[in-house]
Amino acid sequence: MNPVVYIDYGEMVSLCREPDGSRTGWCYSHRGEDVHHLHTSRLEKPFGEEAPCHFHLGDGEVKMEGDDLSFHVLVRRNPSRNAEFDIRLLRMEDGDLREIPFEFIPSREDLFSRSRGILETEVLSSKSVAIIGLGSFGGQISAELAKAGVGEFFLCDFDRVELHNLSRHICYLKDLGRLKTDALEEAILGKNPYAKVHKYPIDINSDRTSLEDIVERSDIVICATDNNHSRFTLSEVLFEKGRKGIFGRAFTRASGGDVFRYSPGGPCYGCLVGMGQVSEEISDEASARRDGRIPAYVSARDASAMVQVGLSSDIEPICNMMVKLALLELSDGSSSGIESLREDLIYDYYIWANRREYNFRQWGALPSPGNLPTILRWYGVKVPRDEGCAICSESVTLDEGDAFLGPISSDVTKNMDLSL
Repeated sequence: MNPVVYIDYGEMVSLCREPDGSRTGWCYSHRGEDVHHLHTSRLEKPFGEEAPCHFHLGDGEVKMEGDDLSFHVLVRRNPSRNAEFDIRLLRMEDGDLREIPFEFIPSREDLFSRSRGILETEVLSSKSVAIIGLGSFGGQISAELAKAGVGEFFLCDFDRVELHNLSRHICYLKDLGRLKTDALEEAILGKNPYAKVHKYPIDINSDRTSLEDIVERSDIVICATDNNHSRFTLSEVLFEKGRKGIFGRAFTRASGGDVFRYSPGGPCYGCLVGMGQVSEEISDEASARRDGRIPAYVSARDASAMVQVGLSSDIEPICNMMVKLALLELSDGSSSGIESLREDLIYDYYIWANRREYNFRQWGALPSPGNLPTILRWYGVKVPRDEGCAICSESVTLDEGDAFLGPISSDVTKNMDLSL
């Protein structure tokens, strides 16, 4: 049976720009499987077992030597045909060379070919997204936008991957202890190796200069943090810089969640909070102690009881809405298959309910709700601009606490569009 071999197409294009000759490359093999990825240079973050392979460029005679099972890639330029080059892959086995079939790790165009007609991937490749907060929300959103073909990412989070993150995070056990910015960079490049990733392992509440730089360089900003202090800080910068932002969060035990979209000139996150808050999920004791949601006097045992995390499947609808809104904003002005969503996603604020508990305990049962809203649906809300808002109006001081733990306010529910 033939081995499974992949050769990077982009690397072959680059190789053809170099002088003729032979050079050593690197083969990365999955342990216990006859699966191999051949590269012209050593990977920055290698995987599996590493061994030399050999690349030969040009039309001259090639003398192929090497250890048993060593791969040789013969590359011939072919400017007279549609193909940029011809390639043969040979493998040394028992002292003889045998030709082996292979596949390309695709070019950017081919990698996102299945998205054509739905997304304008060429447009998205020139767009930049900042993701502030790389927990379960930010991690999932990063990967989805990378798969969609977004070309540039600004990742911001000072935390490391911890054991309690893994029940909902896209990272793995092997990532424990790593900075989330490093782990997410690897996840993004694993889906879109052509993306540019800029990492900021900072606390935006104490490094406003870096935050302003991130916002100015991004086409849209995703706020996936877990506390209001950071959301208000980001909202202020979005307002000052005239940039669009999308905020998302989960309620207690991810019984539901909400998504808020900020556009310059419209209501900001401060205007939304002025309508009344809901009880939010506490997923990280250390983070909640830092920002005061769990007071210092609360014992470790009681603090542990306050950490109430929902299922990964509970946050997926919320992340999905944030991704859709981001793609819609990034595709503005282009002809894409998601264009019809502009007629649907017209609201500033969206509410989703997973279960009839906590903030949604009075909602109707799904089979026969009567006039009540139900779970597992999106509800849109038009948020009024607050002329006394601490962020987007003048001379107001804002209390950044997270103390309000009441149900969704009547100001929100009376403005719900129940037709969504």
